[in-house]
Amino acid sequence: MTTDSTIEPTPNDCSQERRFSDFGTFGEALDYAASGTLGLNFHDARGDLERAYPFSELRDDAIAMARRLVAAGLKPGDRLALIAETAPDFAAAFCGAVYAGVWPVPLPLPTSFGGKEGYVDQLAVQLSSSDPVMLLYPAEISEMTQAAADRQGCKGASYEDFGAGDVPDAALPQSKPDDICYLQYSSGSTRFPHGVAVTHEALLANLAAHGLGMKLQPGDRCVSWLPWYHDMGLVGCLLSPIANQVSTDYLRTEHFARRPLAWLDMISRNPGTTLSYSPTFGYDICARRISSQSNVAERFDLSRWRVAGNGADMIRPDVMQGFVNAFADAGFSAGAFLPSYGLAEATLAVTIMPPGEGIRVELVEEERLSGHARDLARPARYRAIVNCGKAVEGMEVAIRGEGGRALPDHQIGKVWCRGSSVMHSYFRDPESTAECMVDGWLDTGDMGYMADGYLFIVGRAKDMIIINGKNHWPQDIEWAVEQLPGFNHGDIAAFAIETDTGEEAPAVLVHCRVSDPDERVRLHEQIKDKVRSVTGMNCVVELVPPRTLPRTSSGKLSRAKAKKQYLSGEIEPFKLLEAA
Repeated sequence: MTTDSTIEPTPNDCSQERRFSDFGTFGEALDYAASGTLGLNFHDARGDLERAYPFSELRDDAIAMARRLVAAGLKPGDRLALIAETAPDFAAAFCGAVYAGVWPVPLPLPTSFGGKEGYVDQLAVQLSSSDPVMLLYPAEISEMTQAAADRQGCKGASYEDFGAGDVPDAALPQSKPDDICYLQYSSGSTRFPHGVAVTHEALLANLAAHGLGMKLQPGDRCVSWLPWYHDMGLVGCLLSPIANQVSTDYLRTEHFARRPLAWLDMISRNPGTTLSYSPTFGYDICARRISSQSNVAERFDLSRWRVAGNGADMIRPDVMQGFVNAFADAGFSAGAFLPSYGLAEATLAVTIMPPGEGIRVELVEEERLSGHARDLARPARYRAIVNCGKAVEGMEVAIRGEGGRALPDHQIGKVWCRGSSVMHSYFRDPESTAECMVDGWLDTGDMGYMADGYLFIVGRAKDMIIINGKNHWPQDIEWAVEQLPGFNHGDIAAFAIETDTGEEAPAVLVHCRVSDPDERVRLHEQIKDKVRSVTGMNCVVELVPPRTLPRTSSGKLSRAKAKKQYLSGEIEPFKLLEAA
């Protein structure tokens, strides 16, 4: 097996002048990157280098793939579905589709939850929505992926088979900035998928804003384990390094899940400065793997980690503090944290914290977050709201209330954004496009407020639990329960249900690792009391087996799916003693 000792990684720097994504099309961006010596580097489960893949080699492979696609009959505007494994085959196929004017559609790999049939069903729905001419996939999952392709009636082939043989001599079309570059599906879309159509112009505008917002500098190198079917992994950690000319090291997402500290090992080995992003749970997993007896300074050197990005989910300041506590002795600086906010409908980045400012929070009364008056009979409760930074270059952010009324600083409302990187549309879904796009402004579906040019995100509007006219944020309930001993981040899902009496009540599903029946009853009552202290009302508490709560393909808790599975009986809670 080849290791770091026999393969030279692509360098951190080269003589090529950095250009911040100032190209007409993404193909032009790769053409320019290929004229230097930087590139992508793929590592095994232990973090050892398996393959160095210079941008020049990626471009050669992408041109060959483009010619194969044209020879196979694919035309500009056709869709090419790609199972997004973190490997050269996907990178070459994605870029090859772009050169051919074909729209690549990155789709997820199977996960450890959901099972084979669930994965085939998810793929089939997304294939039906994107209507591709062909699906390409890794050979090792050909049975599942071909089943989904057959169900949709599109061609299917493995990357290996499609890329075999001589390269045909086929002329490639010339793309324009306002052409669609690719379709991005959100990680949680299973029943009603929305394919976000992103133009070359929008993509490059966001990539430029991304590079400028992070203040890219000589010596920077990206390290990532994020999946390439998610916007933060695809745009932030694959397309941005190409268009902004940054060498990058990759650990497969499934390898990170098994050996999360390999991510920090890779960062430690980087002789330059590191840029690396993760949702909150990635930092949480790493901190939990370190025991109080561990000497982190002997194993890790995180002193050159310049940008430790946070995004893709609600940012938990307590979890971030836990990471600092665990790795400060290894040189990690809290000032490296870079909170951000974005979504696929804006290509990726909407706001980024200026580098070096770290995590800043405001304590806000939960009554104000929920939009109702303070109950003076109950003690005030506060939630720490994380500052997600300032609007990136070319983007405007506004907070709107009822009827689209603009709200001043510190007033909570819907988050809207407008700019050069907002999506073209939802693919073949004009109704949904019209619902969220008004006069060039995008309704993000998130709630938040502004303060002195900085954005604070409160939660997803669709997740809010409304009972008896009062609003409750599910994360407030979930975070309160997590404070009880024995629970991890992601062990609780809260949502509203209709009870047997026809009234609505909060329901809380909780991963239970206790086997003693009496202890389960005690835990059940403890959780009920905790939720009552937050909401002021009784709730339905269900203890469920560990690893039961569903996740999106990017690892985030899916409350909507948890509710659906619970109501359908697919999630079976533990039965408690009659005395309960």
